[in-house]
Amino acid sequence: MERRKFIKNMAATTMGAIVMPTIVPSSVFGKNAPSNKIQIGQIGCGRIARDHDMAETIRYDQAQFVAVCDVDSKRLVDGKKYVDDFYSKKTGKTTYSDVKMYEDYRELLSNKDIDAVIISTPDHWHAQPAIEAALAKKDIYLQKPTSLTVMEGRLLSDVVRRQGVILQVGTQQRSSPQFRIAAELVRNGRIGKIHTVRIGLPGDPPGGNPKEMPVPQNLNYDMWLGSTPEVYYTEDRVHPRQGYGRPGWLRCEQFGAGMITGWGQHHIDSAAWGMDTEYTGPVSVQAVGEFPKWGFWNVHGDFMVKAEYENGITMYISQGYPNGIRYEGSDGWIFVSRGSYVASSSDPVTQSKSAKALDASDPKILTSEIKENEIHLYQSDNQHGNWLDCIQSRKEPISPVEIGHRACTVCLISHIAMKIPGKLKWDPKSEKFTNNEQANSLLRRPQRFPYGTDYIKIS
Repeated sequence: MERRKFIKNMAATTMGAIVMPTIVPSSVFGKNAPSNKIQIGQIGCGRIARDHDMAETIRYDQAQFVAVCDVDSKRLVDGKKYVDDFYSKKTGKTTYSDVKMYEDYRELLSNKDIDAVIISTPDHWHAQPAIEAALAKKDIYLQKPTSLTVMEGRLLSDVVRRQGVILQVGTQQRSSPQFRIAAELVRNGRIGKIHTVRIGLPGDPPGGNPKEMPVPQNLNYDMWLGSTPEVYYTEDRVHPRQGYGRPGWLRCEQFGAGMITGWGQHHIDSAAWGMDTEYTGPVSVQAVGEFPKWGFWNVHGDFMVKAEYENGITMYISQGYPNGIRYEGSDGWIFVSRGSYVASSSDPVTQSKSAKALDASDPKILTSEIKENEIHLYQSDNQHGNWLDCIQSRKEPISPVEIGHRACTVCLISHIAMKIPGKLKWDPKSEKFTNNEQANSLLRRPQRFPYGTDYIKIS
């Protein structure tokens, strides 16, 4: 009956939006016992941390934020205030100030009282702190994209699994019911044999101010740049000096790949769920992409990717499609999107332009019951809550590191294909191109010492 209730609730709204489930704290170990709380350190206190990661996690009784870290001292103080204010209100203690501040995440990781970390840093600062957290035996919630390159993503997955820590990737669509429902229906043949998947992504506009500016005193700019090349400071390359609006680094290739990874990992991860390709990848990829000819920001604009899979499915990814995932089979189609849900107030897709959360060629497909002997996929009500529960139970989370790495890899090789004409043949086992050494050279990036995964000591 769950599916019928979901469809009924969705139809009652004009936008097909869903209501996120009520958060029910786990009571596995007794939620009021301080010794049973998961001691959490927050690495990165910017937009996505405040609007999403901290906000979603701090409400759970089994979680206790004990430390915050940021290379921007202003944001660091704001992060501490965010946590202190929440606990002051919750406990009634107006002078609550137990949260420690760290300017260097490595010092935070050395604190043995911290059980787990949330990494909400810019894209180029994902894999390194996650690997070092795993080496320090901390459980990890990691914002997507999982890595900046395919090679550091492989290293991350290997280290995390070797260390036996829990890593949850921030692909929170897996905890939204419509994406699981769509994937279950597809996996159970409700649209016949699936042959095509079309993924639509939002876009980022060109622009940006290239004027060189003095580095703010509150920012450790060298560490913020990390493993990437040393370049002059300008506000539109980093994040807003005031407030927590959408940052400029998202539009700079030095720090990421643009929307193909920014939202691409969300949708490609969800699509792989329905395609049953979570632990593999395409066997070929080819793409075209337009890159800005003016302005400061240089990530891709309009693009089209074609990826072919060994199981016969062809995936197309483009900014020109409606934002979401459309599965096409021999007997019909299913479309799924976020609807009106947003993770951050500055998400690039507004609610007024959101597509219907779940749709199909025949409405009866959506109310089809998945029987007991059919495929039932992992069910989670909240991505951060699932992470906390898995820390306590030591079970695999809904978005584990290897699945995250595989989805991110599809994004990254699609970006490479935008730069190299022709069909690139990909071996998902060796994670290398088999017909183009230039493409293989882009599976990693040079790293600026002393930052970068190349310089981590892994015994």
